[in-house]
Amino acid sequence: MLAIAIIGLVMTAVAVALAARRVHFLYRLATSGQPAPERVEYAKAHVPEEIKTQLVEVFGQRKLLKWTPSGVAHFFVMWAFFILATVYLEGYGALIQGAITGTPDFHIPIIGTWPVLGFLQDFIAVACLLGIITFAAIRIRTSPKRLGRASRFAGSHLGGAWLVLFMIFNVLWTLFLFRGAAINTGNFPYASGAFASEVVAGWLRPLGEGANEVLELAGLLLHLGVMLVFLVIVVNSKHMHIFTAPLNVLFSRRPDGLGAAQPMRSNGKILDFEEADPDTDVFGRGKITDTTWKGFLDFFTCTECGRCQSQCPAWNTGKPLSPKMLILDQRDHAFAMAPYILATEAEREKLPDEVKALADKPLVGEDGVIHPDVLWSCTNCGACVEQCPVDIEHIDHILDMRRYQVMIESSFPSEAGTMLKNLENRGNPWGLAEDKRLEWVEELASREVDPIEVTVVEDKLPEDVEYLFWVGCAGALEDRAKKTTKAVAELLHIAGVKFAVLGPMEACTGDPARRLGMEFLFTMLAQQNIETLNDAGVKKIVATCPHCFNTLANEYPQLGGHFEVIHHTQLLARLVEEGRLTPITPIEQKITYHDPCFLGRHNKVYTQPRDIMAKVPGVKAQEMHRCKDRGFCCGAGGARMWMEERIGKRINTERVDEALTTDPDTVSTACPFCLVMLGDAINEKKNAGEAKESLEVVDVADLLVRSVKGERQPTTVDG
Repeated sequence: MLAIAIIGLVMTAVAVALAARRVHFLYRLATSGQPAPERVEYAKAHVPEEIKTQLVEVFGQRKLLKWTPSGVAHFFVMWAFFILATVYLEGYGALIQGAITGTPDFHIPIIGTWPVLGFLQDFIAVACLLGIITFAAIRIRTSPKRLGRASRFAGSHLGGAWLVLFMIFNVLWTLFLFRGAAINTGNFPYASGAFASEVVAGWLRPLGEGANEVLELAGLLLHLGVMLVFLVIVVNSKHMHIFTAPLNVLFSRRPDGLGAAQPMRSNGKILDFEEADPDTDVFGRGKITDTTWKGFLDFFTCTECGRCQSQCPAWNTGKPLSPKMLILDQRDHAFAMAPYILATEAEREKLPDEVKALADKPLVGEDGVIHPDVLWSCTNCGACVEQCPVDIEHIDHILDMRRYQVMIESSFPSEAGTMLKNLENRGNPWGLAEDKRLEWVEELASREVDPIEVTVVEDKLPEDVEYLFWVGCAGALEDRAKKTTKAVAELLHIAGVKFAVLGPMEACTGDPARRLGMEFLFTMLAQQNIETLNDAGVKKIVATCPHCFNTLANEYPQLGGHFEVIHHTQLLARLVEEGRLTPITPIEQKITYHDPCFLGRHNKVYTQPRDIMAKVPGVKAQEMHRCKDRGFCCGAGGARMWMEERIGKRINTERVDEALTTDPDTVSTACPFCLVMLGDAINEKKNAGEAKESLEVVDVADLLVRSVKGERQPTTVDG
C-alpha cells in the first residue's frame, strides 16, 4: 500500500505541476492585454447580484437548458464534476489510510457513511454516463461531415471533443470498478445507497476476495490517474472553460453584452478624442495585444458549441462570418503569437522567423487573421451573445476591430463612406435637407379630415408636453417609415398624450456611425443631440426606431445624456391597457410578427407589440419558427442598411421566406429599418409570383390606428 500511495502522490504532483504551468501561461497571456478595470469595479460593487448570477448561469445552467436535450445532458455532466469531487477525496484518503494502516477503509468525516451521499455519487455518475452518450449521439447526428456548414459544429476542433468524452467515460468506468471491488473487500464507506456500485460489486464478487483486493487498488490508481491526465488535457484544450467560464460570467457585462455598445477605451480609460495621443493610445483593435484581458478570457472560455453560429443570420445565409470562428481564430492567433508576446526584446530576436512574422500579421485584412468580409457581414443582431452559454461578447470584439479599420486604416465598404459624409454634413444618412424632417408634420396638418397640429419645439419644451417624440431619420425622411410616424402621432393625439417634436433640430442619434466603427462621429452627433435635448428641458422621450431607442436609452448616458426613453410599442400598449386607446374595428387577417433585433434581443421588448395585436379584434397571430430571443434579423443592423449585400443569400429574403411559411395576410414589425428591408423582399417575391399581391408589411402602430379609427381597408405599403 505504501508503494501504491507513493505512486499516486507522485502522479498527482506531476499532473498538478503541468496543469499549474499551463494556467500560469494562460494568466500571463491574458494579462498581457489591455486593462479593463471597469469589469472588476462593477463586480466588486455588485457582489449580491454576481453571486445570484453565478448560481443561475453557472450552477443553474440557465442558457444551456434552453437547448434540450443537450442542455440537460450538460447539466448532469457538469454537476458530476462537482459531486464526484467527494469520490476523489475518498480516493486520496484511501491511499493515505492504506499507507498508514495497510487497509484503505477511509471515509469522509461526519458525512462519509451517509447513504444519501453514496446514492448521490452513483446517481450523478450514471446521469453523467447518459449525458456523454447523448453528446455522442448529437455529434454523430449533426456532424459537419453530414450537414456541412448547417452543423453548429462546423469549424470546431472535433477531435478534442471526442477525446474529452472518452476521458469522461474512463473516469466513470474506473470509478465503478474500484467502488464495486471496495464493496466486496469491506472497505466501502456506504452500507447502502450506492446502487450502481452494488450492481458492479455483484459482477465482481465471483472473482473472489483476493482478486477484488487487487481490482480495488488497481481501479483506485487507474481512477486517480485518469483524472490527473484529464486535468492536463482540460487546461490544454477548449475544455479549459470548466475553470474559465465562471470567471467570464463574473466579469461579463450586465444584464448581458447587448444593448449599449461600449465606449472606446485606451489603457483602461475611456478615450477622450480631444486629448488622445496616436502614439500611445489604442484606437480599437488593430493587433491581438490591443485586446483586453476580458477579451482573452472570452478566447479561453469558448466551448466551440456553435450555438452562436447556428443562430447567426450572416452564417445562415452563406456569408463567411461565424461568431464562433471569429473567437477561435483570434484565440489560435494569440496562442501562436504567445512566445513573441511574452518574450523580452532580447528573447524575441532568438525566436523562429515564423513566430516573429506573426507580429506583423494584421488582425484584419485579406491576409490577416480575420478577413474583411467576416468583419463587415455582422448585423449586430446579438443572436450570438444571446445564445452563448458562457457570456462571450462577440459584438464588442467586432466593434473594436471595426473601429480600428475605420478610424485608423480608413478601410470599410465604400458605400458606407457616403453615409458617413451625409451624417457629418447633413445630420442624416441620406443627406437630405433639415427642413425635410417637417414634411410629415405638414401632411398631418393639411389633411381634409381630422387634421392634426403637431407641436414643434422652437426653444423650450412646453410645460404641458409630456413626451418628446423622437422621430428619427427614417421616420422623418423615408416614405414607408413616415406612415408609422404619422400613425403614432395620430394615436398619441387620440389618447390625449401631449407630445412635441424637434423637427430640424433633430439629428441622427449616431447609431449607424457607431455600429460602423466611426466612434468620433458618433460622439460628435450624440453630444450635439444631448445639448439640444438638455437645452429644451426634455425628460421623457418616445421613439419609433429601436436603433434610436437603444442609443438614446443605453448609450447617451455614457456621454451624460440621461433621459427616460420608451419605445412606441411600450407606450401604445400601456395606453390600450389604460383604455385611452380602444381598438374597435376588426382586422380579419392572419398576421406574423417580426421581432426587431434592437427592440427584442437588445432591449428585451417582446410582449408589448404582441399585446397590441392581441387587443385588435379579428387578428390571428401566427409566430414564425424563429421568434422572440431566437428571432432572425432583417439584415439592416450594424450599419448594414447602408452597405451592399454581395455574398450569399440576402438576409431579408431569408426572413421573408420564413414569414411566407405561415401564409400571412400581413407581416407586422416595430422598426422602420425592418419595415424597409422586409418590404423590399416582399416586393421581390411579388414580382417573382412567389407572394400574393395583397401581402404587405406594416408597423404594429399602423394596425392599431386602423382599428381605433375604424379603417376597414388596409393602406397598401408602396415599395
